[in-house]
Order: sequence, then C-alpha cells, then structure tokens
Amino acid sequence: MRPVTVAATQMACDWDRERNIDNAIGLVREAASRGAGLILLQELFETPYFCIDQHAPLFELAQPLETHSWLPRFQALARELGVVLPVSFFERAGQSHFNSVAMIDADGTLLGRYRKMHIPDGPGYQEKYYFSPGDLGFKVWDTRVGRIGVGICWDQWFPECARAMALMGAEILLYPTAIGSEPHDAGIQSADHWIRVQQGHAAANVMPLLASNRIGTETMDGGSDTFHGRSFIAGPEGELVAEASADRREVLVHTFDLDAIAAKRRAWGVFRDRRPEYYRALTTLDGTIR
Repeated sequence: MRPVTVAATQMACDWDRERNIDNAIGLVREAASRGAGLILLQELFETPYFCIDQHAPLFELAQPLETHSWLPRFQALARELGVVLPVSFFERAGQSHFNSVAMIDADGTLLGRYRKMHIPDGPGYQEKYYFSPGDLGFKVWDTRVGRIGVGICWDQWFPECARAMALMGAEILLYPTAIGSEPHDAGIQSADHWIRVQQGHAAANVMPLLASNRIGTETMDGGSDTFHGRSFIAGPEGELVAEASADRREVLVHTFDLDAIAAKRRAWGVFRDRRPEYYRALTTLDGTIR
C-alpha cells in the first residue's frame, strides 16, 4: 500500500492581499492538521480574480519567480508541515506575463513552475489581456507523496492536457481554478458541466483528480463574477469522493492508495491500447491532416 491523503480547499478573496495570503496559509494548516500531505489552493488567491476586466496597472501585481516576495513563505510552510504545495501566482518573466504554479515539495524545495497553456478570453474572463500562453509544455513532478501533474483552470476543459500528464507518469491530477457565473448570459450554469468534464479526466486516466475553486462575488469596473465554489476530489473511476459547498470556506480531505490505483490503471488497458500513430488530427487546429 502507498496511502496518500490529499486536500482541496476554497475561500473568498478581496483586495487585502496580506489577508488572502494569511487565509491561504490557514487553509494549509487546517488541511495538514487533518493528515493531508498534498494540499491544493485555488488559482490566483493573492487577489480577487482581476481578469474580469482589463486594467493595465494590474500588471504591477506580477512578480518573477526567482525574486518573489511571498512564495518563500509557502516554501517555509511546506517544510514546517511536511506537505506538498502547488502555489498559484501571477508571474513576470522579462517582458512577458504568465498564469503560473510553483511546485513546492514537502521539504520546501522549489521543484519548478508550470505556465497555464490554455488562456480563455470572454466576458468576465479576459485572461488573454494579462497572460501569454504557457511556453513550458505540460509538467509533472516527483514529490514526496508521488508524481503530480498540474493544470490551471481553463486547462481542465481539454482532455489532451490530462492525458499528456498521465502519459508523463502523473499519479494525481491537480487543477487550481477560478470559475463562476457568465456575466453576459445568466442562463449559463456551468458548475455541473465543469465537474463532470473533470470526472471524465479522472476516469479516462484512472487516477485521482483535485480541483480547488474560489467562492463569493467579485466586482470590477466591467462587471462581476459569482464563483461556483464546489471544489472537489474525484477518484480513479471518476467518482466524487468529496465536494464542497457553493459558498463556504472549506477544506476537503481524502486518502487514496496510489499502489492500488496504479494496479487498476495497468489492468484496465487504456494506455496499453492507445494508437498514437493515428492521432495526427490532434496536432492540428481544424482536424485536417494535410
């Protein structure tokens, strides 16, 4: 057996950046006190989700990974508690900006970063204004709790992302998230759809998946988003083993046996029977093989 206890979290954010960071640290401490060794915080928790609107001064929020002001606090926290922490941050790199995750191992070591590959652009989610598409490819890391793959929010709608990380040896998939209402169309209720598509990733790749979302209504000059909450943990058959409320600060905890799941994954055949030589259409935008 190789038991791993994981945690997904959710909280509200405001423009008191120090309070947001302190609240995130509080969630990590609570999850660790309940036995979690891998703890997922939500996307861009330092501030409200500023991508609701376009404001050039907000580029000042971005920081380089190498000289970041508060990421070392999470490295120290991971070392103190002995937990693995993927931490979302707004990255500045030269003249470019990325929506990134720093992967921190349980001894506080910074293992590297992932830059969000799929960047949305629509009412209430104007990320293309702030972020360049990730240029590092998909990433997985060997950590104290196992081999971890991380995507970010919009990445979760693309099965290619989950499958790529699984092929690279991921044993658990993580998606820090900021998703809520669609301000241009109140009739769009995406929460159930959002959960189901990720249940499919877990089931198709026979591995656990965690998604951490934010809660509350956040407003910018151009409108507002009311976030779904409903952070969740899915098991290797896509089953929901834990789901949070729509509007409360919560920590979800569940334990998986990664060795038993690995045996199930090998036995199921979804990787044995792949036919990559016939997947060329996936390397094109329009599906036309030229």
